[in-house]
Amino acid sequence: MQKKASSNSDLSADLSGGHIVQQSPQGERIAKVIARAGVCSRRDAEKLIAEGRVALNGEKVTTPATKVSENQVVSVDGKPLGEPDPARLWRYYKPSGLVTTHRDPQGRPTVFAALPKSLPRVVSVGRLDFNSEGLLLLTNDGDIARRLELPVAGWTRRYRVRLFGKVTQAELDRLAQGVTIGGVKYGPIVADLERTKGVYSWASVALKEGKNREVKRVMESLGLKVARLIRVQFGPFHLGHLAEGAVEEIPAKLWREQLGIGRKKRGGRGEK
Repeated sequence: MQKKASSNSDLSADLSGGHIVQQSPQGERIAKVIARAGVCSRRDAEKLIAEGRVALNGEKVTTPATKVSENQVVSVDGKPLGEPDPARLWRYYKPSGLVTTHRDPQGRPTVFAALPKSLPRVVSVGRLDFNSEGLLLLTNDGDIARRLELPVAGWTRRYRVRLFGKVTQAELDRLAQGVTIGGVKYGPIVADLERTKGVYSWASVALKEGKNREVKRVMESLGLKVARLIRVQFGPFHLGHLAEGAVEEIPAKLWREQLGIGRKKRGGRGEK
């Protein structure tokens, strides 16, 4: 018996274990459906499609622009998507020396291999560089990860940075106007010196864009080297006293209130 759609964003499983999409008549992009099921991020879902590993009603999908409508079944590597678990969010203290990826072509250790085996499959909200450490948000819902990391969300990222080289507060203040380096424009950065000892200083740095290696490149433009980079805040979420390598789940009530995300309904009933 076909299930009745309860809202435009509902996702529920059919009796065969497949993933029926309860959607508006226009449907939803297939990469978003895969991400919401917690398989991977939207970006990685697009890679799966390009590799020919995604099918819709048994037919190989060739473009991420494919729309999925009600009662169509999406499968990855021949396995139908199951009903997504309730969305969850974790804080993780990423140590330095880990790559924020599931697999690394260079064979370096990865964040996801280091996580406790008790965690379900998760994706990261954005990334931290190999030598960077600190707060990394993890979620089992790729669609939520995408919403959190988009620049339009405007979340402030805060870092504690150990700098090598002489610098003054006046020089750091100029970063608040934004800078262009190598043709790349970086938005305003608020940087405050905390303390200085010899040629080393600690500074607090806040920015909103979070471009690749942004803090390091901007500091290098001032003749400085970043000796240590610790992210201590992402939007409303803080690293706090979390130990290096530790993972802690953020209560759903807290993060849903902070992000303005309601609970998805399943089969016409709210999640319990």
